Amino acid sequence: MFSKLFKFASLISLTGVLLFTASCSEQKANDSRDQLRKGAAAATEEVKKDSTAIAQGVKEGWNRDKPGLVNINSADKTQLLDLPGITQADANRIVKARPFQDKHELVTRGLVSENEYQRIADRITTD
Repeated sequence: MFSKLFKFASLISLTGVLLFTASCSEQKANDSRDQLRKGAAAATEEVKKDSTAIAQGVKEGWNRDKPGLVNINSADKTQLLDLPGITQADANRIVKARPFQDKHELVTRGLVSENEYQRIADRITTD
């Protein structure tokens, strides 16, 4: 009888150890998943910052490679008058209508005609 009791107690102990080990392993797996999620979130945030910086750099480089671009949001009237076909009245209207999100707004807001816009489109920017 002692032998049966000892076997039963051993079996119960072994089962307890296995359950404890399994629960510890599961906790480690959950901790590992949480760490992985936090790492992925941090990496995503870093990539987001980097991609914003890259986009800004590309934008600046694009405009830098086009010398003589006139920013219609910040140019003074003299700079606007240097554009082909832009009159004093056109320059005044452009300055008063600022800011512009897109350079084609000069046409959509009725500040210059489509023909006038076509003459200056490759020489102006809103950035």
